[in-house]
Amino acid sequence: MQKKYNIKDSCILLFALLIFFTGIYSLFGNIKDVNLFDLAAYQHRIKGTVTDSNGVPIQGVNVGIKGSSSGTFSDEKGTFYLEAAPSDVLILSYIGFKKLEVAVGSSAELSLVLEEDVMDLGAVTVNAGYYTVKERERTGNIAKVTSEEIELQPIVSPLQALEGRIPGVEVEQGSGINRLAPSIRIRGTNSLRNDGNYPLYIVDGVPINSSPVRSSGALTDVAGIDPLSSLNLSNIETIEILKDADATAIYGSRGANGVVLITTKKGHGNDGKLRFETKLYSGISIVPNRMKLLNTPQYIAMRKKAFENDGVEPTQRNAPDLLWEDQQRYTDWQDVFFGGASEVTDTNLAISSGNETTSFLLGGSYHKEGTVFPGDFGYNKFTANLSLNHSSINQKFHINLSINYGIDNNTLFNSVNLINYALTLPPNGPAIYNGDGSLNWTDWIWGNPFSELYKPQEIKTNSLLSNMGASYEFMKGLKLKASLGYSSLNNEEVIKTPKLAYNPIYWDVVNSSSTHSLVKRLSWIIEPQIQYERNFGKFNLRTLAGFTFQNSQNDLLLSVGTGYSDENLMGNLAAADQVQVQANENIEYNYNAIFGRLGANWDKKYFINLTGRRDGSSRFGPDKRFANFGAVGSAWIFSEEGLIKRLLPFLSFGKLRGSYGTTGSDQIPDYGYLDTYQPTPGPGGLYPTQLTNPDYSWEVNKKLETALELGFVRDRINLGISWYKNRSSNQLVGYPLPAITGFTSVQANLPATVQNTGWEIELSTINFNVKDFSWQTFLNLTFPETELVAFKNLDQTSYRNKYKVGQPLNIVLLYQYDGIDPKTGLYKVKDLNEDGKYNFDDRAIIKNLDRKYYGGISNNIVYKGLSLQFLFEFIKQDNYTHLAALTAPGTYGNKSTDVLNAWTGSENVTGIQKLSQLTTANRAYSNAIKSNLAIGDASFLRLKTLSLSYQLPPSILNRYKIQKCTLFVHTQNLFTITDYNGLDPQGGQVLPPLQTVTCGIQLNL
Repeated sequence: MQKKYNIKDSCILLFALLIFFTGIYSLFGNIKDVNLFDLAAYQHRIKGTVTDSNGVPIQGVNVGIKGSSSGTFSDEKGTFYLEAAPSDVLILSYIGFKKLEVAVGSSAELSLVLEEDVMDLGAVTVNAGYYTVKERERTGNIAKVTSEEIELQPIVSPLQALEGRIPGVEVEQGSGINRLAPSIRIRGTNSLRNDGNYPLYIVDGVPINSSPVRSSGALTDVAGIDPLSSLNLSNIETIEILKDADATAIYGSRGANGVVLITTKKGHGNDGKLRFETKLYSGISIVPNRMKLLNTPQYIAMRKKAFENDGVEPTQRNAPDLLWEDQQRYTDWQDVFFGGASEVTDTNLAISSGNETTSFLLGGSYHKEGTVFPGDFGYNKFTANLSLNHSSINQKFHINLSINYGIDNNTLFNSVNLINYALTLPPNGPAIYNGDGSLNWTDWIWGNPFSELYKPQEIKTNSLLSNMGASYEFMKGLKLKASLGYSSLNNEEVIKTPKLAYNPIYWDVVNSSSTHSLVKRLSWIIEPQIQYERNFGKFNLRTLAGFTFQNSQNDLLLSVGTGYSDENLMGNLAAADQVQVQANENIEYNYNAIFGRLGANWDKKYFINLTGRRDGSSRFGPDKRFANFGAVGSAWIFSEEGLIKRLLPFLSFGKLRGSYGTTGSDQIPDYGYLDTYQPTPGPGGLYPTQLTNPDYSWEVNKKLETALELGFVRDRINLGISWYKNRSSNQLVGYPLPAITGFTSVQANLPATVQNTGWEIELSTINFNVKDFSWQTFLNLTFPETELVAFKNLDQTSYRNKYKVGQPLNIVLLYQYDGIDPKTGLYKVKDLNEDGKYNFDDRAIIKNLDRKYYGGISNNIVYKGLSLQFLFEFIKQDNYTHLAALTAPGTYGNKSTDVLNAWTGSENVTGIQKLSQLTTANRAYSNAIKSNLAIGDASFLRLKTLSLSYQLPPSILNRYKIQKCTLFVHTQNLFTITDYNGLDPQGGQVLPPLQTVTCGIQLNL
């Protein structure tokens, strides 16, 4: 029997570990004050080298001895010399970097790395893709998540690390099933096509196909498989999100929906010593929520009352559940189907070293997860990564290599069906198994639900991402660069369906079968560039220009094998009696571009940034393949003005910035402008499958933004407010055609315009920053709004029942709920045109399912070696309630406990219709769940992450020659506060994001 875990167990475990770590801290705190190890008091000369995280020497670092006035500064090579005793502790401080304490010990040479202080705008550098810029000086909207935030979360996809952390970015996990692609929208929905809204993913300069990997089995009802899930999260240094035109226009059409830049870690150090880092954590994941369903006595009473209300006698045909032999049986199907605990294990190892010219990092990881469902299902991931950086002695020539390789093995089944069963099976349902261990098929109206477990879906994915970059500085400020990237993804799926998955009465007419899917994605990119930078007194000029040559190939092979003589051979198509190829696609995509940037500033107060790109795409006809995109961004740091300094002395930083530009989109199927044909079933014939239209062209996305950034009290309080307005027009959508033409649509540009506007607010504060205690708070809040501002002749297209001009895109058209009919006790909806029929002409109620606002608030509290970080995510939204997942009150199948308050008479005021199993009751319920009755408040506040860690003090680590040792507890989705009655307020009646608690250790040697 599987052990059941709940929130209470998780909280008890977390509290026990908190006490444990506090005890360790108290013990070590006492030990460090006692000279147990008899460290010698003699002093010796120490040589130290200080660099940043990129291995660049830092000059002017203040190096002092704790509790002493002795100290020195590092020179231009980052080197310092100091007389100190082995028991001394050095304190290193420098503006823009975090303070570092390190024990001297017996070492004669120390190689020290300072971490950038994320609260210092002048020190933080953000990646804009083709160039970098200081946070203080950026003209575009670029948000950044660091490795420290990513590593706090026991997750699989890098996108999950963004939930609740970045304004303007909506990330929804959607389901707790492993490797399913999270949905991501950067500043709303731009396209009428779902597949036209994916942002651009770039990993170490290599663009990745951002569309989810197609699945042919259990995942067909959801987004698909995440193409980023095979990355090693512990190897990610930063994730940057590019949002406005100034930041994205240099990517042209590829950046229409925003850009996600992922940068992996690099080797560092210049002393030639090997550095080892290992991290291990293990824990459990459970489903955090259950629906309140009827138990057996309540269910039987409900069914009997329904037949009593209808005046119908229960029979074996209309009420088998009331005539089963064992009427006392009770099964909590939610506990049976997804009440287990999934074990989680993650191990990561990294080795790095470097000298003055060369550095490397070699790493690998293993991640394993079980399942909350019954059966032997789970997920395994192996990764390997290499980073190599080399520069010439004179620092003119630089070359770098980055390789990331991942192998995923995932075993799934159709859990969507199992969740539906868990919510609807009668609690007095028959047993799953017979006495001999075989599936019990007796009395199962909908078939034995555990038959789904006999249809495993095995998914194996190999992913390779590699990039090599080289640069050479010909003269001061003039640099030539080249970037070459290659990506490969192979996804193989096998779905086995043996006879055991069917009722034995059908074994004579069914065959065992297997479905095979092979997806291959290959891509290469070459980008030569030239960069020039020069200062003319107070005037600084930075320019770059380059070309992009990109080729992608996407292949799909889908085949089905049937008639295996031995079911042990399923999966081997050679052993099948018959093999049918259902899809065989080979698609090639070519993309070329020329791009450029000109950035200038005067006295580091006035900034302007011009970017442009000319794109060419093979997805358009010969005369429409090229388009131009560009943007202008500007900024004014007004806090540097003398007048402002005198009038507002409390203002430490103030900046106004704005941008305007255009990007495009070619996210449409390939070869859509051509006539296509397929062979007829008989010999010698062809039939058309697609109409030609060589005249459609690029979607155009115009983006406008203004922003104000303020810092107060020496940047202890920082506030950013952004307003944006994006308009996407010339929509690339299939133009509907009358079926009499032989085609339902043809690829074309529709005269529709989608507008996204919104406000983004960011606030960061340093609440305390004293000797042994610091507390930082970060808040982000977004108010988005999407509107279909124009759609010419919308009423004459098939989209008239999906969209309305002046309304958001994510709407549902509903009947108007009119309460419970006092005569019948059943739900009523209004027949607006009074024609006696219910159709889309009667759906006058419009409900917006977009987020009204969303955001997150995180805190980082540090006391000596003890650190606590937590993030709350909040979303204001509406969604379908649990009514849409259940059936009419009184009918076969379990119900929410709400039906206990069902209508019993005209004097009874209730929101639940009369218990009945008649067709009229089903029809009334069906209409009601298509009305505004089925939409409810799905807002929530969720403790997304909570992390508690303890870092052992240097006085203890020095004895064992350990640079760093951290013990930690990480939790995910610890609790959710909501009035929503279903399983999950975001996904509805799907498996909610799992609640995870892990414990681990990190060692740096």
